[in-house]
Amino acid sequence: MSGMAEIVGWEGRFFEDFTVGDVYRHPLGRSLTETDNIWFTLLTQNTNPIHFDNEYAKGTAFGKVLVNSCLTLALVTGQSVTDISQNVLANLSWTDVMLPHPVFVGDTIHSRSTVLSTRESAKRREAGIVEVSTEGFNQHGDVVITFRRTVMVYKRAFRPGVAVPATS
Repeated sequence: MSGMAEIVGWEGRFFEDFTVGDVYRHPLGRSLTETDNIWFTLLTQNTNPIHFDNEYAKGTAFGKVLVNSCLTLALVTGQSVTDISQNVLANLSWTDVMLPHPVFVGDTIHSRSTVLSTRESAKRREAGIVEVSTEGFNQHGDVVITFRRTVMVYKRAFRPGVAVPATS
């Protein structure tokens, strides 16, 4: 394979790559299934039958099973990793979580994040602090979740090493 160029794949953003006001439309959407909702509900020991009992859910204001809101939070956070926290040293906080529209089995969720602030870490020279606002929306464009998230992100020069042999 001599003469072929090796192209490094997307490695995510480092602290110095974030600019206040930038908006990242996260690339992957996800359609939620009944299995996703039931497994997540069981894993988290959530006993509210609105997440797994069709007959119970018919008698609620929504008339059908709701997707567990913590699954929505986890999914939208996960969708943002490729753009926000691929190079995170630590998650510091999730705040101001709002759920303005219900999520149902079969909904497809997409998300985007806006950079609100960046600053050097006072305690760790190898990282900086980035705050973003993230929103998730369904296939109809309804915003289903919003939250603020603060992460400590490595600076490029301090990223943990990954040994990958060069092609020759």
